[in-house]
Amino acid sequence: MIIFDAHCDTITKIMELNTNLYQNNCHIDISRLKKSGNFVQTFAAFIEPIYSPAYAMRRAMEIIDRFYSELNIYKDDITLCCNYNDINEALEQNKIAAMLSIEGGEALQGDLGALRNFYRLGVRSICLTWNYRNEIADGVEDAESGGGLTNFGRKLICEMNRLGMLVDLSHISERGFWDVMEVTSTPIIVSHSNARKICSHPRNLYDEQITSVAKNGGVIGINLYSEFLNNSGKATIKDIINHIEHIVSISGTDHIGLGADFDGVEKTPEGINGVENINKIFEELAKLNYSNEVIEKIASGNFLRVIKNILGKIK
Repeated sequence: MIIFDAHCDTITKIMELNTNLYQNNCHIDISRLKKSGNFVQTFAAFIEPIYSPAYAMRRAMEIIDRFYSELNIYKDDITLCCNYNDINEALEQNKIAAMLSIEGGEALQGDLGALRNFYRLGVRSICLTWNYRNEIADGVEDAESGGGLTNFGRKLICEMNRLGMLVDLSHISERGFWDVMEVTSTPIIVSHSNARKICSHPRNLYDEQITSVAKNGGVIGINLYSEFLNNSGKATIKDIINHIEHIVSISGTDHIGLGADFDGVEKTPEGINGVENINKIFEELAKLNYSNEVIEKIASGNFLRVIKNILGKIK
């Protein structure tokens, strides 16, 4: 079975800890990814607020440079994938299929040319905001202002649609979410967010948003941060399943996947110490009589469908 994780912050973490991607004490490393099965892992260049606005693009370039350095060192085990065919080729060669995203559109510094250059560097997904306002839209922490997409943000969505890039709506304000859904001509992703009905954290989605993602043909990646799983902040695998089942009850089984947020969170559910434990989620679903077909959709099939549909459509 192929496993697709739509979001991790591991490159930033290894930079902070001065370690490497092959074997470390983070949530993810190459050694454990390879043991976990056929893996597609999206690595995010996370732009921390301290770098914005003046140094946001520079920080993105630093992280992407480190990403490439690690891939070059461990090229026999992992490779960059920019489209669906790249993923298939990587898995056929028993390599980890690595995808590159940016978390925080402030890295673009309001420039569509920067977007196109990041695309040339292999970036195929952009999480439009982190928690705060940037040139594109308001983040969830600024939601009280009622702000959504800016004029630049609208142009950006159209250009991402044209290029063939994944528009990621995790962290965006509710108004921004609905603005994007009006503008986009392709399916979106919400790479690492959960259901607000189950856990009332503002990073999670209302049922109406979940319904909209399904109508759009997009996919929501379940986040494994305990604070997003239940209101007590102390979670178990059962809490992960609760979010999956709630989203499935609204959207069906074609719009749910995984966005673990490994190495970007402080607390993970009991029994989930890192990527080595990811299969416990699928084992639990099997115990609940989910079919192999549905489990494979959740594990990777739904995200891979969107990637096949979008990436590389126009060069």
